[in-house]
Amino acid sequence: MEVNIILFLSGRLTRILLPSSFLKPLFYTSTVMAVRKVYGSLDSPATLKVLACLFEHHLDFEFVPVDISASDNRKKPFLNMSPFGQVPVFEDGGYTQFESRAIVRSMGHQYGKKGEELVFWNSQKQAVVSNWIDVEDHKFEPPALELISELLTKPGNGLAPDLAVVAKAEAQLAKVLDVYEARLAEFKYLAADNYTIADVLHLPNLQALMETPAKKLIESRARVSAWCSDILARPAWAKVVEMKLKAHA
Repeated sequence: MEVNIILFLSGRLTRILLPSSFLKPLFYTSTVMAVRKVYGSLDSPATLKVLACLFEHHLDFEFVPVDISASDNRKKPFLNMSPFGQVPVFEDGGYTQFESRAIVRSMGHQYGKKGEELVFWNSQKQAVVSNWIDVEDHKFEPPALELISELLTKPGNGLAPDLAVVAKAEAQLAKVLDVYEARLAEFKYLAADNYTIADVLHLPNLQALMETPAKKLIESRARVSAWCSDILARPAWAKVVEMKLKAHA
């Protein structure tokens, strides 16, 4: 049996085939060894959020796939790192962290470079970023995931969507996007005029929504549509998309 291995070497992604006996974690590093590891699934939006943030910060890392279909995330080795069995887990040296938003917040503060920060050092400005992270978590993601499940995942598995669920989720997401449309009339991005981790956290679900009929909710709002196109075109996100495509090729 052969397996796909994806390498990130000198800034480029490369796919190779190896016998399963050679299966190792996936490396995304320009050096021989990476001190950072991400344990996760490329089918998990939470994992993709963390990968996007790593690429935004130009960090070397090793990706260790977790087979959720085999319940590897519910077995003791993984539960020792993530007690609720959720992906991803991020290791940085001797430091281990779970919960994607917490990982992204921490990474933004630890690795932000002057002029390229995705966070603010000013506490009041960062509080605004935190507000929009909470909005993404509690307002945007729940209906977005409902729509992705009904309009993308179910049809992909030969199942028909529940139209009542779709209608309810569309109505909920429409209200959220109306707020975004008003906000984006004041600022280029959600938290400020510069790109922040609040925007990063939207990437996986925006990408998926744009592959469903629910994209009409985005495209019908000019400012939301422009913001969506802008952030989905970022080079860091393109690397995540390429990584996922190569792993599933």
